[in-house]
Amino acid sequence: MKTAFATLPKRLVLLAALCACSLAQAQQGSRVAYVQTERLMTESKLSKVADAKIEAEFSKRRAAIAEQVTKLKAIGAKLEADAPTISEFERNKRTRELHDMDNDLERKNREYREDLNQRLNEERASIASKAHKLIEQIAEEEKIDIVLQEWVWASPKLDITDKILKRLDNAK
Repeated sequence: MKTAFATLPKRLVLLAALCACSLAQAQQGSRVAYVQTERLMTESKLSKVADAKIEAEFSKRRAAIAEQVTKLKAIGAKLEADAPTISEFERNKRTRELHDMDNDLERKNREYREDLNQRLNEERASIASKAHKLIEQIAEEEKIDIVLQEWVWASPKLDITDKILKRLDNAK
């Protein structure tokens, strides 16, 4: 069942939440902070280790695909050069083979991208899970009432991203 908020644009809901936060802060002295999750995914040591691990894991496949692309281009160039001197039957046969190789390459490339995206998502989910726990921990320690991950505008003094990055880098 959808709530009334589910049908509203995300930015409008965020704006309403910010207004409510500002009102609550003014009335009760509540504390609000924000974190730039994209920075956690790109600047943390965990993300750099994950990127290196994924690079090592997928480099052989990427090289094999690049080699197959080069081979396919060479075969295509040879077919084009030989086309005037070979029989129509031979030309059609080689064209079909080239087409089959191209389809195989496209399939391998698609599978590579899907596998790469899946691994990236797995690693990011792991980092996000660790970061979420640290965000909660810092919010409790510093008595922060609300931590936003998306915002329209916020004062830099509310940004706790560097604190999260420091702890994330020290986490194992």
